[in-house]
Amino acid sequence: MHIAPFDNRNAPIIAAGHALVPLVYFNIVQLKRGEHFVSQVPGYETCIVPATGTIDVASAGQTFAAIGKRRANVWDGEPEGVYVTTGAAATITCQSDAAEVFVAGARTDEAFPPFAIHAADIDPVQYGSDDTKTHRKIKHILGTKYHGRVSRLLVSELYTVGTGGWSGFPSHKHDTNRLPLETRHDEVYNFRFNPPHGSGLQMLQREDGQPGDAYHIVDGSTVVIDKGYHPCCVLPGYQMYYFTILAGETQRSLVQFFQPSHADQIETIPGIKDMIAKFK
Repeated sequence: MHIAPFDNRNAPIIAAGHALVPLVYFNIVQLKRGEHFVSQVPGYETCIVPATGTIDVASAGQTFAAIGKRRANVWDGEPEGVYVTTGAAATITCQSDAAEVFVAGARTDEAFPPFAIHAADIDPVQYGSDDTKTHRKIKHILGTKYHGRVSRLLVSELYTVGTGGWSGFPSHKHDTNRLPLETRHDEVYNFRFNPPHGSGLQMLQREDGQPGDAYHIVDGSTVVIDKGYHPCCVLPGYQMYYFTILAGETQRSLVQFFQPSHADQIETIPGIKDMIAKFK
């Protein structure tokens, strides 16, 4: 499902218990200097990530100050964030002229203490190549290094390297629990383009060998991935970014099932096996 950009007025774009992706929560909060917003999602652990701007986050008796250094856009520096305990209230205060804040969540009953993620903590991986049209970089905000400190939530930022090309290829899915082949992880993306008038395409193929759906994605588009194979691409001459939320049903580690008709290309794309391992 594609959700076109709109003024959500700080209300969830993907609310708790969403019909297609009940495991995921997603909100975008817009604040001006000195403004506050209280985020609290019963039954969901959350991660608060400023897309731009600087914020303080107060939760569970702790204050995490000066989170986020980006100003112009999501290409303007490294991400930072704050992990928030399941169901806990978190007060977000804008300390810059303005802030756009992503709130990502995963459904869970487990509770872990809050903590901050700073730029130096980000776990990056770069893979693909210009020749294979798959060159991209992933910045893991809540990645493998936080096992034991997070329940079901994986949060990353994905960037195309250069201009134009494909992401999420070879096509894969993760909609069914059938270990060791695959896990169910609901997924939500929010896209940005540089320059902002760029755009791209999100494919969603429900069944191998059958026609699927395609969505024209623009700056600010949200895409809901409930099931099926889901590569995406950006027009030549533009850079693409997407904020990625993955929430597992029974475990945090993601096991992707690559579409059989394209799976052989795992052996042709440089570094892709390192990328796959980072989601474990």
